[in-house]
Amino acid sequence: MLGQDSQADVPLFDEDENDSKNKTKIQHPLASFFHLFFRISAVLVYLLCEFISSSFIACMVTIILLLSCDFWTVKNVTGRLLVGLRWWNQVDEKGKSHWVFESRKANSKKVVSSSESRIFWLGLIVCPILWVVFVFSTLISFKIKWLAVVIMGVVLQWANLYGYVRCKVGAGTNLRNMATNYLGLQLFKQAMNKSQGP
Repeated sequence: MLGQDSQADVPLFDEDENDSKNKTKIQHPLASFFHLFFRISAVLVYLLCEFISSSFIACMVTIILLLSCDFWTVKNVTGRLLVGLRWWNQVDEKGKSHWVFESRKANSKKVVSSSESRIFWLGLIVCPILWVVFVFSTLISFKIKWLAVVIMGVVLQWANLYGYVRCKVGAGTNLRNMATNYLGLQLFKQAMNKSQGP
């Protein structure tokens, strides 16, 4: 996967609004609601499916539809509105895939609300972890028929998480190199502190 920064200044929704005074206020309540609605609904349907329906197919289709709606909503709407980030994949004339990661320009008039940012990142991080737990619980309990559903949950949730983390930290940076550099810096600081000790 090739990451590239888009140099074009692509306007995001409500770009011309001046709302720096409302940094903590939820500016997009509908987007915030749907950011959490589809993902929480998919988790709840998965957890309650044994009790509310005897039809595996109906539960599976409902969960996959909710996960698909969540993927589309987060990728195309809430990421742009709540935190000013977006990502997509495009294929060039040669058939090569290019991943594009964008973030709102620093000099933009649109200020990201800290409340909306917390809602966005909390939902984006917690739900994929839940789906990973569901994979292990499905394997441990030998509910193999649910394995395809929980793997679909993991794939869709982690794809959005990966895309938005790449947008946030920068498309040109390698996440593994960034983590290695951070750990190396921390070890260096500890070594320096010990050498300066009594």
